[in-house]
Amino acid sequence: MSEPQAIDALVQEFRAGRPRALARAITLCEAGCGAAVVAALYDRAGTAMTIGITGPPGVGKSTLCSGLVRSVRTVGKRVGVISVDPSSPFSNGALLGDRIRLAEHFTDEGVFIRSMASRGHLGGLAGATTDAALLMDAFGLDVVIVETVGAGQNEVEIASLAQTVIVALQPGSGDSVQVLKAGILEIADIFVVNKADHPMANQLRREIRSMLQIMEYRGWVPEIVTTQALSGEGIQELWASIERHAAYLNESGEVELRRRTRFLHQVRAIAAGRIRDLIERRVTGEGGNGDPYAAAERALKALGIEE
Repeated sequence: MSEPQAIDALVQEFRAGRPRALARAITLCEAGCGAAVVAALYDRAGTAMTIGITGPPGVGKSTLCSGLVRSVRTVGKRVGVISVDPSSPFSNGALLGDRIRLAEHFTDEGVFIRSMASRGHLGGLAGATTDAALLMDAFGLDVVIVETVGAGQNEVEIASLAQTVIVALQPGSGDSVQVLKAGILEIADIFVVNKADHPMANQLRREIRSMLQIMEYRGWVPEIVTTQALSGEGIQELWASIERHAAYLNESGEVELRRRTRFLHQVRAIAAGRIRDLIERRVTGEGGNGDPYAAAERALKALGIEE
């Protein structure tokens, strides 16, 4: 079977609602070969609620994600989960430990879970995360939850993908204050103070509220929800907050703005990736001749890019 025929067969299975076809389509995107599949299915996307969860390591993002899946399923919605794990700097592989925490949902036909290795991709996401979210949307899933790596203070790329961004923090951690100072404060639609039984939980809520008072918000002001993800405490309140934010986006028209932002971000990422690959091939072919500025100028001219 030729490649176009194989793609057509995969698209037909996808449209027939077969989960294996969704998995295969995402695998193609991870391998950098998913352009034809995305093009064939793009017009089916655009209805799913996309939720991003980020925050420092150990805050309980995966447990929060599992609790949210439970809440989504209780209201009869189908949900997709993309869990991004940090990669080994040696093998580029990942432990994919989030599968363990989401194990209770594996047998639920209304839940599709996909783990991805970040493979050095900056911003807390894997390179194919946006494609995977789009394909889950096109597959007809109602809610897509994306859990970022949680590697530190630069986890802002999720704001270009998700309609609602949740920043999870835990009391008693110096990382929490650093995260709030690092710009993540500006991307959060909802703050979650997890591990509510910690004696410093109220103090963290006050710190977040104080920092929010410094910001100038037009329209939606980030809400603060306290949870104990292991016991499920506060998860229903978190889902209610997500629904309020979704209603605000629809009523204000901002949901369309976020869709356009996501589209622009993906176009920019695809174009930048291809330009980067072309430049690397050219510079490698030259063998490192001359100074780096001259090499960069030659590479840009070869691509037809000049000042």
